[in-house]
Amino acid sequence: MNNIKIDSTDRQILRELQDNAELGITELAARVNLSSTPCWRRVQKLQDAGVIRKQVVLLDPAKVGLNVSVFVHIKTRNHSHAWYVNFAEKIAHYDEVAEFYRMSGEYDYLMRIVVADIAAFDRFYKRLVEETPDLSDVTSSFAMEQIKYTTALPI
Repeated sequence: MNNIKIDSTDRQILRELQDNAELGITELAARVNLSSTPCWRRVQKLQDAGVIRKQVVLLDPAKVGLNVSVFVHIKTRNHSHAWYVNFAEKIAHYDEVAEFYRMSGEYDYLMRIVVADIAAFDRFYKRLVEETPDLSDVTSSFAMEQIKYTTALPI
């Protein structure tokens, strides 16, 4: 079911759930002007189609001691598929990596790292460069202030 048709009611359901995934079906149905059963069926359809991948709890990083966000830009000398697969697999095991992208442009990869402090980032950085051959440039930018952050998609 890759090509699911999403109508305006589905979009309204998705907006409501992006804002608060804890809504019960009765409350969600009332907000989107449906009765409970049709609303539940629509949510199930969206889940079955993979539109709704999962429901999570969003934490406040500062309140759990993760006060530092670092954006790490990486250039590599090796662009083989095998190197990429190995690198991606390795990065998947680094808990500090919140986001990881293969990029176009000047840098090959971009990571967002979340750590408690600069010393924790330094430990991450040293481990990364020691364990990863063929990195030609690793540039880090520390976020001074988070101005906007959302997980909600503009649907």
